[in-house]
Amino acid sequence: MRGGEDGPGAHTGAPSTVQEVLMDLTPRPARPAHRRGLRLTALASGAVLLSLTAGALPAQAVPVAPARPAAVESTAGQGLDHKALRESLDAIRQAGMYGTYSAVRDGSAQWRGAAGVADLATGRPVRPRSEHRVGSITKTFTAVAVLQEVAAGRIELDAPIGRYLPDLVPGEHGRTITVRMLLNHTSGLGDHVLGAFPGLLEDPGKALDARRFHRFAPEELVRLGLEAPAAAPRGTYAYSNTNYVLAGLLLREVTGQQPERYITRNVIRKAGLRHTYFPRTPFLTGRHAKMYESMYGLIEPARDYSVYDMSWCGPAGSLVSTVDDLNSFYRQLLSGRLLRPAELAAMKTTVPTYEAPAGEEVAMRYGLGLYTLKMPDGRWYWGHDGGVFGAGTWALSTEDGRRQVAIGYNLMKYQRFDEQGNLQSHPIDEAMLRHVTLALGGSEAGARARSSAPAHAMPQPFAAPDSLRRPGAVPSQRQG
Repeated sequence: MRGGEDGPGAHTGAPSTVQEVLMDLTPRPARPAHRRGLRLTALASGAVLLSLTAGALPAQAVPVAPARPAAVESTAGQGLDHKALRESLDAIRQAGMYGTYSAVRDGSAQWRGAAGVADLATGRPVRPRSEHRVGSITKTFTAVAVLQEVAAGRIELDAPIGRYLPDLVPGEHGRTITVRMLLNHTSGLGDHVLGAFPGLLEDPGKALDARRFHRFAPEELVRLGLEAPAAAPRGTYAYSNTNYVLAGLLLREVTGQQPERYITRNVIRKAGLRHTYFPRTPFLTGRHAKMYESMYGLIEPARDYSVYDMSWCGPAGSLVSTVDDLNSFYRQLLSGRLLRPAELAAMKTTVPTYEAPAGEEVAMRYGLGLYTLKMPDGRWYWGHDGGVFGAGTWALSTEDGRRQVAIGYNLMKYQRFDEQGNLQSHPIDEAMLRHVTLALGGSEAGARARSSAPAHAMPQPFAAPDSLRRPGAVPSQRQG
């Protein structure tokens, strides 16, 4: 096993232009009980969707490292503004993110950068090629695997899941939920996450610590998902991790292989990805940053969850990768190298992720493990985002896969609630959106086009059930 940077014998690597600083980990004063209650009430009501509305830096926000240039790597080529990319990535760190790394491609031209720290205790800098838990980006890989089996004739997209898993999904669910509904989140199934973490809404730190080394069986997760309340009627989009746990079990049923093994052999290796894998233990084995979870200030100081048993999400969100590998994967997928034309077309057949107000366009649509998103510059991109406890990732590409960006970051749910229990936006949100917009070829003016930025044009806070999101959230106009 390779030595991880966060374990015994870890190395710190060559000196970096990113300042190695020690963050302030001094415990903050306890909040009044009524304020904590407001935050818990808001969590329980689902008011935690990452909003893109404008707002000032909340009180007691995350500490900021002194400004230093970001570490960068690049190859020659036209179309990439290295200075703007470097400055916009470092702006994410200046806005409060602990550490972030990004890879940008335009044809053969490439740029990589990193800013901030990988470890708050030592000040070790993040690196552009770090391995990272990519959360729900795993769903794209799982969907590709299922579609490969569709192409082979072993799975039918519009067949009921009960045909394949009658004992696991019996009755009406088994008869009416199709494979396609699992992959595009229109199954009407609830999400297992809250059931897998008892007490998550009351004391998230305690709940997460209690499950750090817990090994879940996928059948247990499905049972929890079937018992969870449905977030939307069947046929309407409602994100659920349980859908992709079932997709993994479907792969196991038709191939006779564990889904992680099948995806590794038929998707990861086929794409030639050298730093993408399903971890076999709670520990990452390569160079990586620590991963800090704040849970909207309910875990203070933010706690490292880079060591975690990811069986709680399995083929829905447990993959480890790098930003370079993600760009390579999505380029190959979108250019038709991983799927036949018919299956790629099925993957890109989308449903709206929300109901737009009259006269407005839906700015985000979900396909089969892949979404398309209208960014503030008015252009549409394909990709996915992912979040686990302490780690977030976002990958977007033009439809031909030529222009791409993938970004990872190591502090999650950094936003805060106000006195009324409303989730407040954070400068990190705007800085990240600006970097991604510039990376995709948008102009500086387009990157600052706040009035057209949809609320969905940012990653989800983490791979959470809809009960941890704002019900009926729709894109909103940014003010200011």
